[in-house]
Amino acid sequence: MTPWFGLIVLLGSWSLGYWGAEACTCSPSHPQDAFCNSDIVIRAKVVGKKLVKEGPFGTLVYTIKQMKMYRGFTKMPHVQYIHTEASESLCGLKLEVNKYQYLLTGRVYDGKMYTGLCNFVERWDQLTLSQRKGLNYRYHLGCNCKIKSCYYLPCFVTSKNECLWTDMLSNFGYPGYQSKHYACIRQKGGYCSWYRGWAPPDKSIINATDP
Repeated sequence: MTPWFGLIVLLGSWSLGYWGAEACTCSPSHPQDAFCNSDIVIRAKVVGKKLVKEGPFGTLVYTIKQMKMYRGFTKMPHVQYIHTEASESLCGLKLEVNKYQYLLTGRVYDGKMYTGLCNFVERWDQLTLSQRKGLNYRYHLGCNCKIKSCYYLPCFVTSKNECLWTDMLSNFGYPGYQSKHYACIRQKGGYCSWYRGWAPPDKSIINATDP
C-alpha cells in the first residue's frame, strides 16, 4: 500500500475489447495533506469483502468494523463498507481480511466511501506515535497551512502559510522523517511551521528536514 494521495494517471489504449496498457501513478503527499483533503479518516478492521460488477474490472467492497473516526462526522458518521477498484492498475486497494487494523482515508460519493492506492492507507501498527497524535488533533490544526514539496535544491517557502517538505531530498526518500514525525501547524503571528512534538531527533538526515 502506498500512502500517497494525489494525481492519478491512467495510461491506456482500447484494442479488441481490452485495455492495452494501464498504470496507477500517485504524487507524494504528506499524511497531514492526506488527512485534510479526505472526506473520511477512520481506523477500522476489515471483516469481509466481495466483488461486485461495477466498472471495467469490477469493484471490491470491503466490510469493515469501524474503531474510531478522525474526520468525516458530518459526511458519514459511521462507515460499514468501503469501495475500491478491483484492479490495482486502476489504483485498487488490496486489504487483508480479519488480520490488521488499518488507518483508512477516502472520499464520499453518492453516500459511499471510496479509497485507493493514492489515498493514505496504512496498517495501524505501522504508524508512528507522532502520526497517531496528528490524527487525533495536530493535523486538523494545520489544515489551513500549505505543505510545499521540495524535490531538488534550492527550494524556498513563498508565503507565511507554507511549510517546506523535503523528505524527497534525503537518501531514504519517501516516506521520510517529516512524514513520520512532523505536522505543519499555524503558530503565533499567522506563520505556519513544522511541529515535531516528542519525536526524538534523527541526526542521519540532512539539516533541511529538521526545521
